[in-house]
Amino acid sequence: MLKFTVLINFCLLIIVGSACSQNTQKNSDKKAKEEKNIKNMEGLEMATLGAGCFWCVEAIYQDLKGVVKVESGYAGGTVDNPTYKEVCDGTTGHAEVIRVVFDPKIINYNLILELFWAAHDPTTLNRQGNDIGTQYRSAIFYHNDVQKEIAEKSRREANLSGDFSNPIVTEITALTNYYPAEDYHQDYFNLNGDKNPYCSAVVAPKVSKFRKKYAHLLKD
Repeated sequence: MLKFTVLINFCLLIIVGSACSQNTQKNSDKKAKEEKNIKNMEGLEMATLGAGCFWCVEAIYQDLKGVVKVESGYAGGTVDNPTYKEVCDGTTGHAEVIRVVFDPKIINYNLILELFWAAHDPTTLNRQGNDIGTQYRSAIFYHNDVQKEIAEKSRREANLSGDFSNPIVTEITALTNYYPAEDYHQDYFNLNGDKNPYCSAVVAPKVSKFRKKYAHLLKD
């Protein structure tokens, strides 16, 4: 019996050790990938914005000159690595966001925010159209103090512009966490615009209107 117990404990040690080794390797791989991404982004900047359903906002920013990459994700919540279902249930505190990687020599952060106000209704609290919940809130997650200052100034100017009949309720807060959305959400409108009824009814009209108004800012 003693030999059997010792054997079981030995096997458990091997399994735990293997799992720890795998987790360490995964963390190492993830760190290496992040360092590579940072190196490749030399000279570029990032903006993290919440403006309702990320399918729509992603499609809008992808077309802009100077935008290198747009990724859909989740930010501002309290749960690590949330799933789309969890975020949609409104239990994680996260907002659907996009992360925009851009070349400031071509399109600066001021213009990124100017287009942000035009891309959605920043006066409706926790809502964009029929999409209701804190996950659809209007939000600017700044990456540094410079972005914070620019965002607060941009919000004041937008409030005074006369473009909105109600006060802007967009939150401006420091980015404390960000998680990329599942792979099937990335480039969603371009891949599913003619297949998904929501895209046809909601996303397509907004994207078409935006592209027409800001045609001079779009990529060739």
